[in-house]
Amino acid sequence: MSIELWTWNTPNGRKISVALEEMGLEYAVHPVNISKGEQFSPEFLAFSPNNRIPALRDSEGPDGQPITVFESGAILLYLAQKTGKFWPSDLRAQVPVLEWLMWQMGGFGPMPGQVHHFLQVESETDRKYGLERYTKETRRLYGVADRRLALVPYFAGAAVSIADFAILGWAWRHERHLVDLADFPNVQRWYQAMMARPATARGFEVALG
Repeated sequence: MSIELWTWNTPNGRKISVALEEMGLEYAVHPVNISKGEQFSPEFLAFSPNNRIPALRDSEGPDGQPITVFESGAILLYLAQKTGKFWPSDLRAQVPVLEWLMWQMGGFGPMPGQVHHFLQVESETDRKYGLERYTKETRRLYGVADRRLALVPYFAGAAVSIADFAILGWAWRHERHLVDLADFPNVQRWYQAMMARPATARGFEVALG
């Protein structure tokens, strides 16, 4: 099998399993147990130098030569351009895909990720400040998403794109973000529509670890 996905059951990992299923690509999963520090193994670091999952190895890359890709956003762009799926050919149409993909990578991921972190902090004093700060910012980001989805069915416009897969990976954890999607009805409508897609459902069902 040409594509190997090195990952774990996290929002960033699920972005890629969903994309692979939606694109109809065959792949093999190599679980990287981040709770046991497997992301620091020399084998994994050889092609994921930032010791983060996911990473991808494609033995049938450009010109038929092997290639490795790390960082979930880069993987999504690689797969979209490899297959020509969920990635428009027109430059103008590509811009909103890139905007919302970068929005997720820069904000709607790092910020709710901090909520995940501070929920586990034992010290009440340390937990209170961080949780208030990052919960507020996470809800602001959900509001940004809700306003966008009041205007269009999907983040980049009329069609599903890799930006939706990226954002869905994190929206999947909305309960852990302390967010009720009923507070953001446009996000809720989009979320339900995405999760009803058979290929997306498979992407969340496949065992990643």
